[in-house]
Amino acid sequence: MTDIYDLLAVEEGWRDKPYIDSRGYPTVGFGFLIGPKGAALSNYRFTLPRTAGEVWMRCILDDMVLQIDTKPAYKQIRQALNKLRSFAPSGSSDYSDPRICVLLSMCYQMGLDGVAKFQNTLDFIIAGNFTKAAVNMLASLWAKQTPNRANRHADQMRSGQWYAY
Repeated sequence: MTDIYDLLAVEEGWRDKPYIDSRGYPTVGFGFLIGPKGAALSNYRFTLPRTAGEVWMRCILDDMVLQIDTKPAYKQIRQALNKLRSFAPSGSSDYSDPRICVLLSMCYQMGLDGVAKFQNTLDFIIAGNFTKAAVNMLASLWAKQTPNRANRHADQMRSGQWYAY
């Protein structure tokens, strides 16, 4: 594992044809929601080339980071991201640091509004207490809904090292 793209490819998986996700939404690619809950798959008759999916993922991530960095509603996420940036090795990007990638993966999966509700976890990250942040991550509904992913992410947040996938 070397960056957020590898992490999301593993965590989200790839499907070139539309499918209904575990919550009932039409989805394609690397977990891209493409329609309203309950919509029939027959409305989505296409195949998404993987290269297009990779570009789509990059655009989503870039827009997400821009929103974190500029929107007042995401101030606490921004503060946590900035704290993680301060620990990142010189010359690394947001998309290559293991802890930053955990936070971005959570944002990708749950949306910025979902991660904004992790106030205690974000406070622990801002304080530089990654062990408590990891414990708090695991005490969430998200961890109950996606326990394997949450455990991997908590280990990576705690250690600052890429999880051995």
